[in-house]
Parts: sequence; structure tokens; C-alpha cells
Amino acid sequence: MDRFEGRCWLDWWANSSTLFDSVEVAAVITASAAGWEAHGRLVSDVDEDRDGFAFLCDLDPVFTLRFEDGSTIDVTVHPTDDHRRFTLTE
Repeated sequence: MDRFEGRCWLDWWANSSTLFDSVEVAAVITASAAGWEAHGRLVSDVDEDRDGFAFLCDLDPVFTLRFEDGSTIDVTVHPTDDHRRFTLTE
């Protein structure tokens, strides 16, 4: 895969059996010399969704990025100041 562009979900797990929240995102992931680069934005424009996402990022920025096929990868979210856009690292 050289490039993925589509909708995914950032899941925030309180522990191994409790999914605390999930937010739908539009993400772009591209192959790079260092491995991969990723950025995206929240799909929802609702302020409560943004505020909840900001709270979880401040609490612990490690999320599980879940794709439509059910595959997942753990990522660290690096939000912008408005918490609508972000970059991801593994």
C-alpha cells in the first residue's frame, strides 16, 4: 500500500475490555522513507464531539485506529490547536 485515504475510527480504550469512546475520522496514510505518515480530521463538526476528543487526547493520546475491514493499529494522536485535525504516529 502506497496510500490509503478513507474513513476510519479512533477508538479510546479505558482497559482491554472497555471501549470508552470512538470517533469517526477521515484519514490519509502514505508510505514514506521512515515508514508511513498519517494525518486526518474529525468527520463530525459537532462541538461536543470535538470537546470529547480533546479531553481524551489530553488524558492519553494513544488510540486504536480501526479500519472498515476491522484491522487495527495503535497510534498516538497529535492534534492541532482546534482538535479538529491531527497527525498520527505509531
